[in-house]
Amino acid sequence: MRRRLLTVGFVFLIGTLQVSAEENLKAKDHFIYDLNTNNWNLRTPVIWEVALVDERDQSIQLIALNEFGYQPGVDVQEEELRAFASELAQTIDTPMRNPTINKEGIITPGQARVILAEEELVEQLMNASFLETQLPLPIYVEEPTVSEEELEGIDLYEIGSFTTYFNSGVQGRSENIRRSAESIQDFVLGPGDHFSFNQIVGERTLERGYKEAKEIVNKQFVMGIGGGICQTSSTLYNAVDAAGLEMVERITHSKEIGYVPAGRDATVSWGGPDFKFKNPHTYPIIIRTDVSLERGEITVSVYTNNESPSS
Repeated sequence: MRRRLLTVGFVFLIGTLQVSAEENLKAKDHFIYDLNTNNWNLRTPVIWEVALVDERDQSIQLIALNEFGYQPGVDVQEEELRAFASELAQTIDTPMRNPTINKEGIITPGQARVILAEEELVEQLMNASFLETQLPLPIYVEEPTVSEEELEGIDLYEIGSFTTYFNSGVQGRSENIRRSAESIQDFVLGPGDHFSFNQIVGERTLERGYKEAKEIVNKQFVMGIGGGICQTSSTLYNAVDAAGLEMVERITHSKEIGYVPAGRDATVSWGGPDFKFKNPHTYPIIIRTDVSLERGEITVSVYTNNESPSS
């Protein structure tokens, strides 16, 4: 969609103003008729740069709006603005992570969720006038839902657990199980919090230490980076289901697998199926994993500090 940028008054591009070729490239001078003074005023949008200010630290992102069609009589390129907002969001957006505590009692501080409101930013830019040279970025921050104090005794009561087994002699697959299980180790969800396997574990790449191993694609076993992580997600599914957590998204494999009963699996792939659930309880829970490459087994357990769990 393209939207035409409107300016107040009548616009005449300079035809007789004597400027050098270099100056002409740098500025598209024009006159705007001022109805209040009955005079023609020279307006110079030049290369119209707007400073997008991150008010958290006052850092600035400069954007040249001329590159998006911001000139009199030119359609504003809304699709390009949306693409810009999406790219900028990738550098700003940060998932919320609650503080956590490991088995040794060491606490890792939480991390606030930071979101750039892309639609709001596009609207700001679409409605900008030539007089504006600075706009605040519409950034929203959501603090963790669990405090460090609420972590006390959070692993006292086990409310769900599940174990599956694998061939530890298949090294690539075993490493993928271990690495993906490590990503969800000690993960804390407060009341109402959502969990996304793909978001938490992240992209499975060679650079991140994942290995090539067999995975199921269209009912066929093929080699792929990260093969085996579905055993982690499926073990997790059975553990959180036993703990009474609420399933949001779960897709089964196109072919039966042997490490869980039929229909009790959760397939995942980067850019494809995800496994999502939420904590419907009124208390926080913590997810713990234990992988033994010697025994070839993975256990996922869910704990809480609520002695009599109830929703």
